[in-house]
Amino acid sequence: MALERQVRAKIAGKRDLEKDKEAQYWVEEVLGEKFPAGVLYEDALRDGLILCKLINKLEPGAVAKINTSGGQFKMMENINLFQQAIKKYGVPDLDVFQTVDLYEKKDIAQVTSTIFALARACYKHPEFKGPFLGPKPADECKRNFTEEQLNAGQAIIGLQAGTNKGASQAGQNIGAGRKIILGK
Repeated sequence: MALERQVRAKIAGKRDLEKDKEAQYWVEEVLGEKFPAGVLYEDALRDGLILCKLINKLEPGAVAKINTSGGQFKMMENINLFQQAIKKYGVPDLDVFQTVDLYEKKDIAQVTSTIFALARACYKHPEFKGPFLGPKPADECKRNFTEEQLNAGQAIIGLQAGTNKGASQAGQNIGAGRKIILGK
């Protein structure tokens, strides 16, 4: 039981309530509606309804059928549909939380991280006019060098790792050498 407690404490330590608030504010701004009053952030997201509405707002029709009633399975299905839709929208698979992270509240920090990743993916969609959350991802800066430029670079000694000005350890002996005695 002690190990489980340590793991939970470590996961809880990752959570940043300010980031949760930023993510909640962004979701509310995009949707144009507030989270239910008096309900915790993770509890409001737990059934997947808000998340499905969010991705449908960003990409209309991304989640065709949102389950509004039903048991635990239907709510978890909402979360799975959201996860599939955001992957298609452009969120890398590595940034997507596991269903149990949200539904069983195992890692809410990862859920918030996924919302931030979704917000970053919005920068790549010119039809989305804002609001934005977090910094804009860098664009690729591809460079093309001519053969002449590439060949000129081969004549230069690279000093990124530093230099020893020709010094080496040749001839240095510190202490006695290793002696192996056979046949003892």
